[in-house]
Amino acid sequence: MTWTYTLLFWYSENKRLFPWRETKDPYKIWLSEIILQQTRTAQGTPYYERFIKAFPTVKHLALATEDRVLKLWQGLGYYSRARNLHHTAQYIYKERKGVFPTTFQELLALQGVGDYTASAIASICYDLPEAVVDGNVYRFLSRFFGISTPINTSTAHREFKAKATLLLDQRQPGTFNQAMMEFGALQCAPKNPSCDQCPFVSNCVAFNQNKITLLPIKNAKIKITERYFNYLVIQDVNEKIQIEKRKGKGIWENLFQFPLVETPKGIKNRTEFIGQLPDELEGSLDLKALTLWNKTAVIHKLSHQKLFIFFWVVPSRAPLEKGLTFRQLKNRAVPVVLQNFIENYFEIQT
Repeated sequence: MTWTYTLLFWYSENKRLFPWRETKDPYKIWLSEIILQQTRTAQGTPYYERFIKAFPTVKHLALATEDRVLKLWQGLGYYSRARNLHHTAQYIYKERKGVFPTTFQELLALQGVGDYTASAIASICYDLPEAVVDGNVYRFLSRFFGISTPINTSTAHREFKAKATLLLDQRQPGTFNQAMMEFGALQCAPKNPSCDQCPFVSNCVAFNQNKITLLPIKNAKIKITERYFNYLVIQDVNEKIQIEKRKGKGIWENLFQFPLVETPKGIKNRTEFIGQLPDELEGSLDLKALTLWNKTAVIHKLSHQKLFIFFWVVPSRAPLEKGLTFRQLKNRAVPVVLQNFIENYFEIQT
């Protein structure tokens, strides 16, 4: 029994059933792959189903507003994926008349599509011999072949892609790629892999050399930056709330938020915090009524940042002309940490 046949037989017996495995529609495969980047399948599946219901075709997604796309994406994180998703849908609809590219290089040229996603679409939808390499494949190949190249180095992708390409079943590359990823996810799991039931265990270098917990190798993570966010929850006499769209290329681009004051450290003292306020804000607020909602910082962890978040509640001296009602606020796309606050604070008031 060949290595490839063994893998495909295992896959036929053990694969999980997902809605994107029931189609070769490139739109649906592309959507699933973008959602599942850096997202667990259990978390991503409901988002996939909501997106397909809201936007059954690339045309529906292209014609949606960015705000609606971001709202549906809310909670998944890495919001640049959603913005790229929307941009690419518009490109395919407007520039390609709704027709997806059919070659690997054309797919790779799409915004937000890298080698992994292009390979997945090319192999699954068009049976092109492009090997997929993701975290599951890295782990499986590293352990089986005893590859010690750190998987987060510049040379790793080329090395593992070449190895996966040599193994690739040219007759059914899409099925093979899904089998590789599924085996890494279920059998050769990051922790406590099922080595006692593994069909490859007799030739697995990591198992036979007692290196299961040592492979794959990953270089030390980059330093985590700590930031201190102070959100001003401003309400007027009509219970309207001040909100703004976050600009710039940093985190949460184009999501809505309360006015934000970032400070070099955490501040709990009212007087000290008032001294940090911009002049244009300070004059419009009833600072005598300023209160700190959470005495302990809400900690929100991102890939390379750790945020310490405080919410300061303060009345506006005048009606907010562009303020939103609570109902309107609920329909805006906001970071999940703000969504949690909105549910805890405003819904108690209503």
